[in-house]
Amino acid sequence: MKILFASFECLPFFKSGGLGDVAGSLPSYIKAPQYDIRVILPKLSAIPERYKAQMAFVRSFDVPLGWRKQYCGLFMMKLGGITYYFLDNEYYFRRMQVYGEFDDGERIAFFSKAVVEAIQYLPNFMPDVLHCNDWHTALSPVFLREFYRDMPGYNRIKTVFTIHNLKFQGQFSDFIFHDICGLTGTPAEHQMVSGSGVNFMAGGVHYADWITTVSPSYADEICTEYYGEHMDGLFRERKPVLSGILNGIDYNEYDPEKDELIPNTYSASDLSGKAKDKAAFQKAHGLRKSKDTPMLSIISRLTEQKGFDLVTYILPHLAERGVQLVILGVGERQYEDAFRWYAGKYPKQFCFLDTFNVSLSHEIYAASDLFIMPSRFEPCGLSQMMAMRYGTLPVVRETGGLRDSVQPYNKYTGEGTGFSFANFNAHELLACIDSAIEIYKKKPADWNRLINNAMSADFSWTASAKKYRQLYKELTK
Repeated sequence: MKILFASFECLPFFKSGGLGDVAGSLPSYIKAPQYDIRVILPKLSAIPERYKAQMAFVRSFDVPLGWRKQYCGLFMMKLGGITYYFLDNEYYFRRMQVYGEFDDGERIAFFSKAVVEAIQYLPNFMPDVLHCNDWHTALSPVFLREFYRDMPGYNRIKTVFTIHNLKFQGQFSDFIFHDICGLTGTPAEHQMVSGSGVNFMAGGVHYADWITTVSPSYADEICTEYYGEHMDGLFRERKPVLSGILNGIDYNEYDPEKDELIPNTYSASDLSGKAKDKAAFQKAHGLRKSKDTPMLSIISRLTEQKGFDLVTYILPHLAERGVQLVILGVGERQYEDAFRWYAGKYPKQFCFLDTFNVSLSHEIYAASDLFIMPSRFEPCGLSQMMAMRYGTLPVVRETGGLRDSVQPYNKYTGEGTGFSFANFNAHELLACIDSAIEIYKKKPADWNRLINNAMSADFSWTASAKKYRQLYKELTK
């Protein structure tokens, strides 16, 4: 079986969020003797030159885009056993920033159309499944059915559309739909156009043969008004072909026994290295050196979605409790200012690192006792899985992938991999943290059992890849 995996970002070439992590990891786990999966991406200027130098030019072709025809160059390279295709057009992709350009609607529409147009030019590769990801490729199933279904090989291609974050849907003026996409007079005109605008995501949801989200709970949540982002009615309509598959993490990259980015390696059976990592981090960043003081951490984009209204509200309470809090991330100024102020006032308790650094993130996962992730909504979330891998217990709100991946502590049985609370409420978050701190200080046996449970949980891509292979198999019967 042949699968073409389409994404606008992918590690190690470029990443701005979780989509880049997924596209960079999942295909290598899906790949098997019976499953030839290849990845197709835009040839962005943000891609490091060392990778561009390895790309081989295949050919060029024109992409019909409304009334115009645009150049597209097809490049390919192999890396880590996976074949990658890159679509080149410097007018659209040679930009200072990857997203946020004035013509994003046209740029993304071009990429979605180019993906489908390029299929006929891929050397010895006609996919059985086209797997599209997020709104950047949502138009590909639309173009495939409306313009290419009668071409040889195209009529048997099945499409999967994965929603990584419904918050971002690709909404533009209807000019994009008519003049750029050229879809006037097709069923998409009623399915994608609402009022004076067009919604790319709606096209993918309407036209794909199967829709997935990145966790089972999120698949249920988006069918409700609270989480549905004004598309809940459409998801309820397409419920028979909607499912959730929990994302995973790369266990080769996140392994406390072999991680070269942390000062001291360790395992679930010997946590002495974790204690040394905590002491080393405290010393390096001016925190009070104390093995008995709980160290809480946050590694995230600082946005409202991630629950930082709740976090900033409880900062004075955390200061009173004498715990330590380490924050790594950048984002909205109101949150940055709050963390910066508390770090200045309580330098022995609070540490704010206003950057994103992979090495630092690994050090923080290894050094922390608790990881705070109180998201308003969370399609999947990977940070809580990374934290558990390092024996750092997550405190999460019960939503989306957080609910699916974190088993709350049961004081009667000792079971669990972390702590959770239900409502988006600062007092519930604080109460949950207080409960965790109490276990940390007064029940060391339970605490160590939770660490062992968390480090033993399997969040590798292996289980997820198996479910995707099964989905492809069912679709192409």
